[in-house]
Amino acid sequence: MIEVEIFPHRYLKASTTEKFLNRIYDLKTVDRVVIHGQSLPKTVPFGPARGLPVNHSERKIINVKGVPVELTVMAGRFILTLTDDSEINKIEEICKELFPFGYNIKVGKFLKDRPTVTDYLKYGEDGVFLINEMDRRLIGLVDPRSRLKTNVSVIEKNIDKDE
Repeated sequence: MIEVEIFPHRYLKASTTEKFLNRIYDLKTVDRVVIHGQSLPKTVPFGPARGLPVNHSERKIINVKGVPVELTVMAGRFILTLTDDSEINKIEEICKELFPFGYNIKVGKFLKDRPTVTDYLKYGEDGVFLINEMDRRLIGLVDPRSRLKTNVSVIEKNIDKDE
């Protein structure tokens, strides 16, 4: 597994994020994509306006390969997990086309590959069994206080085995 970090020089709008994700998921070697960025909460989390709705124009539901995904962050960094490095040039071309304002690409190790203490806390006493049986792509992705459904969207890849 190879990990690639893509760091656009600006936060992306929802439409650009949607185009980027659809183009990236067209590649055969992409296994998972993690999006980092500034939070776009539904309600004000603290202060005198706590609980009031936040009407941010970029908190939208985008369509990624037919799966509706609610953007809860302004995309500022992507981490891609690839099965091999054969399509890194294609990733570079996609970035060049969609990010004319600039970007950085790094190849390295950015995500956890073994269960963390937080993973064991999240899944409770039966966590050891669940951790050993769970999808390895979910390791280290979720805050123990959050719900998995609100933070992780699974987008299945339809790859013909005859190709």
